[in-house]
Amino acid sequence: MRVMLGIYGSDESFYALQWAVDNLFNGLISAAPAVAGGEPNLLTLVHVQQPPSKHYGVAPSAFPAGKPGAVAYPSTTLVDSVSKSHEEISAGILSRALEMCNNKIKAETLILEGDPKEMICETSEQMKVDLLIVGCRGLGRIQRAFLGSVSDYCVHHAKCPTLMVKPQKPATK
Repeated sequence: MRVMLGIYGSDESFYALQWAVDNLFNGLISAAPAVAGGEPNLLTLVHVQQPPSKHYGVAPSAFPAGKPGAVAYPSTTLVDSVSKSHEEISAGILSRALEMCNNKIKAETLILEGDPKEMICETSEQMKVDLLIVGCRGLGRIQRAFLGSVSDYCVHHAKCPTLMVKPQKPATK
């Protein structure tokens, strides 16, 4: 079985990974035979970086500076530095995720750039995954409307079965 899990550094995405390791791969999938053709079970950990321009809503090579409406164009050194920083952050997130797999699961990592919700859905379709797993921040309706929800988008737009792992609620006294 080929499974993809979106990992973006939040506690909720790491909780989803831990849930998959504990409940899916150590139970359901490990007991199931490999996919037809002898392919072993595989977990693909996907991290999607948003381009810096997405944060500012401007052209990829420009960012707001000074007075309203003023735009500055960064040097190639600055652009390279930001790209390197993004790569280091992504590598750290995926390294932590691979440690959680702890040699119990055959896992691979993938770093993409773009809108996380669209890239996860597109890549899951291109890779023909059997199951997509996403964490859930537990946002209310109003927060989801303003902030958007990667998990909600994936549940409604992915072409494969999608599992949304909700965070545990704190124990009440």
